[in-house]
Amino acid sequence: MQMLLDIVRQSLSTLWAHKLRSFLTMFGIAWGVGSLLLLVGLGEGFRSGQEKNMANLGQDIMFAFPGRIPAVEGSTISGKPYSFTYGDYVAIRDEARSIRLISAVINREDIRAVSDYGSTNGQVFGVAPAYNQIRTTTVGTGRWLNEEDGLQHRRVAVVGWELLKNVFPGTPAVGSTLLLNGVQFDVIGVLAKIGREGNNGTNGRIFIPLETMRSLFPLKTGNTDDAISFINYRPITRENHLRAQKDVHEIIGRRHGFNPKLEDAFGDWDTVDGSIRVAKIFDAMDYFLGVVGVVTLGLGAIGIINIMLVSVSERTREIGLRKALGATHKSIVTQFFIEGAFLTGLSGGIGLAIVTALVTALAQLPAPEGFDTPRIVPASAAIAIGSLMIAGIVAGLYPARKAAMLPPVEALRQE
Repeated sequence: MQMLLDIVRQSLSTLWAHKLRSFLTMFGIAWGVGSLLLLVGLGEGFRSGQEKNMANLGQDIMFAFPGRIPAVEGSTISGKPYSFTYGDYVAIRDEARSIRLISAVINREDIRAVSDYGSTNGQVFGVAPAYNQIRTTTVGTGRWLNEEDGLQHRRVAVVGWELLKNVFPGTPAVGSTLLLNGVQFDVIGVLAKIGREGNNGTNGRIFIPLETMRSLFPLKTGNTDDAISFINYRPITRENHLRAQKDVHEIIGRRHGFNPKLEDAFGDWDTVDGSIRVAKIFDAMDYFLGVVGVVTLGLGAIGIINIMLVSVSERTREIGLRKALGATHKSIVTQFFIEGAFLTGLSGGIGLAIVTALVTALAQLPAPEGFDTPRIVPASAAIAIGSLMIAGIVAGLYPARKAAMLPPVEALRQE
């Protein structure tokens, strides 16, 4: 044990005696580790920010919008718009086995909302109770719409966070009344703020039961008296999203008498497919940033290897002198092992600490929408420090072992 302590003490004194060389070695290691961690961290922060943006919309959401169908069968230039109907929604809800949750949406933006404290032109959504399990509509106070509200055509409303500033400034909204085009509604809930800056469209909406919306504020369209704006739904599983979309197309195509494979007949938005595509982009970005980081790491490793080789070559005579004085092969190799491990381990830790401090400082700044603070990836840190330690140790051990194998006289003759 005492011998090991002596070797450690001697290794540290040697490193201190060559301060400039030790500093350059440590700088190369810290730079390589810090660069890799920061690049990978930036990619992970961007990925996390985009995932949060999608979570503000909802999870595994799919939209179906009406498109155009040919007025004459087989014609590609006689397309005319059509509307989804409440009957389409009911048919899909009852027949499509690949869909877990579904809600029709009737959207009106021309309804005047008036309270005792103010007024606004609110965006009114008539939705089914399942809507808040499809879209992100977290209730801050009060409650969400339920089945009884729809069955009894209750005049109740849930208002978005943004509307409080206009119609209920500084006043509790739940329990108050709200006039929608002169019709009185009881406010039963207020949504919590959605999004970092509250700029999500849901914050400015008023939600009422779908059946109440149909009877009081039907959608204004010339095609049908029972039209809905669009349909939101979630598949049974993410893997079934294409099957769910196909079921929706087939049911609507059958009910409206057109081929469901017509591309212009639907305006779909499949966030599951979109998230898969975005994930692939981020994977490619992570790969690119990782390659750049590895190249930087490699340059640092080359610098370490070069400095360690020069260091051992310069100390060949020292090795010969130590052997002549009785030092063993094992003690010489152990000393260089400790020097390499100490240099790389300490330098890697310094690089990690600097990047951690930088990431912590960045976390205090307001991040742009869609971005998150860069994050330290533990696996990347371990790989970076571990690979540089291996490079530094091997670069020191290989020539040290060769020098230690020389007879003392031969080692002392080295220039």
